[in-house]
Amino acid sequence: MTDVQHPFPCIPATLGHKLHQLRFGFLPSFKDPSSIRELAEALNEFSEIYHTTGPYASLVLFYETPADHLANVEEYEQIFWDQLGSVSQIDQRPWPSHIPNNPEDSLWEFCFHGEQYFVYCGTPAHKNRQSRYFPYLMLAITPRSVLVEFNQSKARAAKIKSQIRKRLANYDSAPAHPDLNTYGQDDNYEWKQYFLRDDDTSIWKCPFHRYVQTKNEIEE
Repeated sequence: MTDVQHPFPCIPATLGHKLHQLRFGFLPSFKDPSSIRELAEALNEFSEIYHTTGPYASLVLFYETPADHLANVEEYEQIFWDQLGSVSQIDQRPWPSHIPNNPEDSLWEFCFHGEQYFVYCGTPAHKNRQSRYFPYLMLAITPRSVLVEFNQSKARAAKIKSQIRKRLANYDSAPAHPDLNTYGQDDNYEWKQYFLRDDDTSIWKCPFHRYVQTKNEIEE
């Protein structure tokens, strides 16, 4: 985040770090069942306070990641969706009525505690896509309202997005993933951008479907 010679691609994230507007949390190992409860608690708390932290607010969560856990990218992908899906099942607030339940809808995005979020996942297994590498399993969770505010000035947003793409090309060994897109576009699927694989492939169907179906069955 502070490397000026090899800057991290996401400019809003680096600004949030520089301005002390990011909030951090530490979670147990994803192998520990309590990690779901603690993830929910972190999201609940952040949902209540992020409005006061500044225009670049994000919640960054680090999981305890065993040194001997030698998972590949696809295995971390499954862990990520297990965490996101399981925490959604214990959300105490209803899914926002204006957000579709179906991840295959271009307006779908992850919601918790009544708030809409973009989710980024970094793992120790990423090698070619260095912008998705981190020594531990890590989530960065950004409120939709922060992204809406960022896009208020279309000219400024377009300029910054262009700079981000240039940084990304210099930062990663792999080319930009074809799933990268813009929220609201008819051909955009937010869930595909939450976890980017190290190559240009992607999972064929959003695993979140399974958790939504299970939760609905429980509630019925």
